[in-house]
Amino acid sequence: MKANKMILFILLLVLAFQPGCKKTDGYNTVVSNDKTKPGVVTNIKVVNFNGGAYITYSLPDTKNTLYVQAQYKINDNASRQTKSSYYSDSITVSGFAKSQDYQVVLWTVSRAEVRSDSVVVTVHPDTPAYIKTLPTVSMTTDFSGVHVMAINELRAPIGVITITADANNKLQIVSQSYSDQDTIQFSVRGYDTVVRKFGVYITDKWGNISDTVFSNILPLYEAQMDKSKFLPYVLPTDAPTGFGWVLQNLWDGNTGSPGYHTTQPIQPLVWPAVITFDMGEVAKLSRYTIWDRGIDGSGNWLWQAGAPLTWVLWGRTSTPLDEAMPDADHLPPVGGATANGWINLGFFTLPDKPSKLPNPQYTSQDLAFWNAGFSYNFDITLPKVRYIRFECLENVSKTNTFFNIEEMTIYGDPR
Repeated sequence: MKANKMILFILLLVLAFQPGCKKTDGYNTVVSNDKTKPGVVTNIKVVNFNGGAYITYSLPDTKNTLYVQAQYKINDNASRQTKSSYYSDSITVSGFAKSQDYQVVLWTVSRAEVRSDSVVVTVHPDTPAYIKTLPTVSMTTDFSGVHVMAINELRAPIGVITITADANNKLQIVSQSYSDQDTIQFSVRGYDTVVRKFGVYITDKWGNISDTVFSNILPLYEAQMDKSKFLPYVLPTDAPTGFGWVLQNLWDGNTGSPGYHTTQPIQPLVWPAVITFDMGEVAKLSRYTIWDRGIDGSGNWLWQAGAPLTWVLWGRTSTPLDEAMPDADHLPPVGGATANGWINLGFFTLPDKPSKLPNPQYTSQDLAFWNAGFSYNFDITLPKVRYIRFECLENVSKTNTFFNIEEMTIYGDPR
């Protein structure tokens, strides 16, 4: 009992002699009454990188130093402030608009928020990612618009912004594509087949903006393929229909259930599974949108069950010949053909769920993304086709014994 009292007494003494300070968030972790001005950083070294620099230093012997602060201008209008705790011997400065000399002012800051004398450091960042990307921008003609491509060699988060004139001849933003991928490409559509000037500039997360490159583009003609002309063209190796969800549902204008569904499971199982239809006219195809089974009266099918995960579209103009289509490991290149003349129109993949939540969980953003359908472009160099084969390589559940699709809309030039 006496021993317990002694332990309690010692704990009370320890608490009584704790320094009079309080904790707060961020770098203002500890507030002190010591107003002594801290010493400055010394032994400064600079290593430049694209759009920024690493600055290393030795901290002063001052015991009440809390953090090091850097203040600097990144362009003609904006300034930044960066902090690094006293546990570190370096600070990163970034967001600079150009590859040139910039002055960075460094202070050490005490626990009482007292700043040291300033130390000025010169950095000279390498070319920022947004400027480095600009010369790689290309604009080429596309169906009803322009195809934009840029190489983001540094894989930095950048924005590729497309502009064109409105009805009042004022330049307006018509597309904003943000990515940190090495290759950025997209199409901007909805324009008539007359020459139009498009412009592209690059921006970054600090608000820096590049010059604008312009190009005169003559959009190609594009129309939605006439679904009233679509007909099933069932070949012997096609998957059998199940549950009364017939192939005609694939072009009935209804993006909800019922759609097309194979038997489940396909018996005898032949996989990959294929379906074939006739568009009723020859066309140079530009793109298509596919809608998969979502939330209906029987449940939630978002990123689940029979939605195709990977697939290939095949096409031809001549009367179809049947054959077992090649699997994912034996596909001819896009534009290449099988032994019986089916042309590879492209390999496609279902996009990931935006929220990354495990099934069956989803957000309103996930649902909106799914319900809008998924759109894909065809290679502009592909020949005209009339007959289409849809080959499901994997379903999203990876059972690979059945698949289903609600609706498919195809665009191109049938003239």
